[in-house]
Amino acid sequence: MPKGSNDYLGLSDDSVGMFLREMARYPLLTQAEEIELAREIAKGGAEGERAKRKLVRANLRLVVSIAKKYLNRGVPFLDLIQEGSMGLMRAAEKFDYERGYKFSTYAYWWIRQGITRAIASQSRTVRLPVHMVEKLNQVRKIRQALSQDLGRKPTKQELAAALDMEEDKLDQVLDVSQRTLSLHAWVGKDEDTELMQLIEDADHIGPTDNLDRKLLIDRLNSVLDHLSDREREIIRLRYGLTDGQHYTLTEIGKIYDLSRERVRQIQAKAMRKLRHPRRQALLKDWV
Repeated sequence: MPKGSNDYLGLSDDSVGMFLREMARYPLLTQAEEIELAREIAKGGAEGERAKRKLVRANLRLVVSIAKKYLNRGVPFLDLIQEGSMGLMRAAEKFDYERGYKFSTYAYWWIRQGITRAIASQSRTVRLPVHMVEKLNQVRKIRQALSQDLGRKPTKQELAAALDMEEDKLDQVLDVSQRTLSLHAWVGKDEDTELMQLIEDADHIGPTDNLDRKLLIDRLNSVLDHLSDREREIIRLRYGLTDGQHYTLTEIGKIYDLSRERVRQIQAKAMRKLRHPRRQALLKDWV
């Protein structure tokens, strides 16, 4: 957790016991109280900061409740709590009380995002240079599209043409990654993914920052509601719908304490459901 976050949350000691004692000091809020605090937060200023602090502290129990579900995943319990608390703070900043749902319902997703990212980061050993992420992400998307169209991996010439990029420029982009590891090398303990799959979109836009994307996310959520809870969460992680990162089968297995093969089976079952014509029709404006 960034420096100063413990003080913000009212935590005076870096221990689970102290956190739990601090958490017990703050009473639960009614929905009416949450709305009033959200209004104060929206106004900003000193009063807004005090309101945000109160809203966060009153919901620390939710952080602990969610963190307990992810024990024994390679991350210390306190670290899970800290990452979840950061997600809770983010939720307090972005909560839109006018949509009618409870704050805890909204905060749940931000808390879990912080926790699952912390777990997944334990198995991410490769980090690409920040200034090259955007270009590499573009290459990945075009390469995947060409592979589907051609039924094979595209040649460098085909890839450069599709990108409208000179071959020497493409070589420069790919060379950056090769200093660390080949873009086409299999990585991870179980060699279950190409490095290309680990490239993150540094300019990822959150669902609340862009209206069109917000509408798409809402529609995707409607489609995903046809899945079981576990199927839905695995699809979210695999396709970057949770935090913009595309998690590998092994990473998801670590989060849910499942084998890589079991995660693959659940994903396959979920995808069969999503291919139903009625569900595809819901996304026709975007696909």
